[in-house]
Amino acid sequence: MSRMILVPIDISDSELTQRVIAHVEAEAKIDDAQVHFLTVIPSLPYYASLGLAYSAELPAMDDLKAEAKSQLEDITRKFTIPRDRVHLHVTEGSPKDKILEMAKKLPAEMVIISSHRPDITTYLLGSNAAAVVRHAECSVLVVR
Repeated sequence: MSRMILVPIDISDSELTQRVIAHVEAEAKIDDAQVHFLTVIPSLPYYASLGLAYSAELPAMDDLKAEAKSQLEDITRKFTIPRDRVHLHVTEGSPKDKILEMAKKLPAEMVIISSHRPDITTYLLGSNAAAVVRHAECSVLVVR
């Protein structure tokens, strides 16, 4: 069985994606690893827990997932990894929870995740990358 790498992608932040490309490609070359790209559509309760709310009606989740998958496909074309070793996953919920859940389910040997430089809000609220580092059962490479 080949090695599995999980790469969470924030489809709304291309700068973070650019940072991980070289790292993912280098790790994917080792043992011809399977690379699982994951994007998570945050659910309304997740936004509400951050004190954010919507005043307009949200699009249907199926439509959001289809658009997210299309964007994820476009993003993964930037990686020079054979297409037969690339797997796409789109889900909804709390990003950190879904990343940890997918890492365990695969099971991933490594998670490669990009992160913003910490600031005061990150220290107070925590970040997805920090939660993954603390709770993942596999190695985690955080790229800044």
